[in-house]
Amino acid sequence: MKKTKTLTEGKIFTSLFSFAVPVICTLFLQALYGGVDLLVVGQFAATEDVSGVATGSMLLHTATMIVMGLTMGITVAVGERIGRGRPGEAGQAIGSGICLFGVFAVLMTAIVGGGAEFLAGFLHAPEAAFSQTVEYVRICGLGSVFIVAYNVLGSVFRGIGDSKTPLFTVTIACVVNIAGDLLFVACFGMGAAGAALATVAAQAVSVLISLLVIRKRQLPFAFSREDLRFHRQLIGTELRIGVPVALQELLVGISFLVIQTIVNTFGVVPSAGVGVAEKVCTFIMLVPSAYMQSMSAFVAQNLGAERRDRADLALCYGMATSFAAGAVMGCLAFFHGNLLAGFFSRDAAVILAAHSYLKAYAIDCLLTPFLFCFVGYYNGCEKTLFVMLQGIIGAFFVRIPVAYLISRIPGTSLFQLGLATPASSVVQIVLCLVMFVFLKKRIASGR
Repeated sequence: MKKTKTLTEGKIFTSLFSFAVPVICTLFLQALYGGVDLLVVGQFAATEDVSGVATGSMLLHTATMIVMGLTMGITVAVGERIGRGRPGEAGQAIGSGICLFGVFAVLMTAIVGGGAEFLAGFLHAPEAAFSQTVEYVRICGLGSVFIVAYNVLGSVFRGIGDSKTPLFTVTIACVVNIAGDLLFVACFGMGAAGAALATVAAQAVSVLISLLVIRKRQLPFAFSREDLRFHRQLIGTELRIGVPVALQELLVGISFLVIQTIVNTFGVVPSAGVGVAEKVCTFIMLVPSAYMQSMSAFVAQNLGAERRDRADLALCYGMATSFAAGAVMGCLAFFHGNLLAGFFSRDAAVILAAHSYLKAYAIDCLLTPFLFCFVGYYNGCEKTLFVMLQGIIGAFFVRIPVAYLISRIPGTSLFQLGLATPASSVVQIVLCLVMFVFLKKRIASGR
């Protein structure tokens, strides 16, 4: 069996790019989970169902991002130990992570699944779409164990430098989700509830396939049942890395939920429009998001191997590549956002609202390539506390205040409201640049 190649070998650009491409494809297919839900619901159900899926999926997206943030601790811990040539410790890190996230899965199921009605009310889901929102959130929440399990397994594969296996598993799962949406929504007319059932089923399939792959492959770490326990030191390391990232994702997610809450007070059409725009945004931000994940694994392995030069050059290559993609996506969103929104809704008013909001995101497409690469770099450097702080500043000192102030202006458009996001990105990039200069000076001085 062929041994997994580490990210400390080969040409930097080629190594990073070849790792990032499967991640891009994986994220694309993951985005299809929610995207197909909204697309099928938009074509075969009412506007109320679209609003319910839009609000509910945003909440679930936030929960998923928290899980992904926490699992960053596993990715970095495993990647660093692979880089150091310590496969036994890598296996122990994985075992500790599995135990930790088993507890988290139970908590997430209880909070999201059991508190669906409260959460829908908290988000000010429009009255006409309230029941649909509750159904979507409750069903997805009860399937939280699969969301958690998939992200844990994905973090392991990324940590060992394997981005192709998650692509394989999510491809099959995506097919299951599409088939489920067509069956439950188009054929059975179950609306938002049917979309949620399809999503949970797809996640379950992806977990099963990942486990089968692990059983049949030779992997670059030693793992046994004895590793499945709470190793205090390793759990401490994973939490030290993952918790700040998770908190950052939570608070950033809350900021977008606050904006969605503000929009929900405008009515069903603006609510559905912003929900559609957020789905489109998930796709147009795929490349920067992929480089953020790829950068973390790449930097962690190379710092573990004491190859900081490769880590720094990878940051530059990542920014250049993702900016080129961001410029194309930005133009597409600004000038043809109505066509993109049309994939998710047949309602002309909803499409118009979505396009207005997407014009603001088009500006952010030029900024996130720099911001996301910086975030991935600092995660890989284990500077996750800084990642959390810059995220908090951007979310709560820029994005929310700006969105609130703009919403108070009579006749505010969704484009104007959406400008809060690129405003926060500018501030966060400046903070990341300052941190980069600080670290360079610190390294140069030998501290």
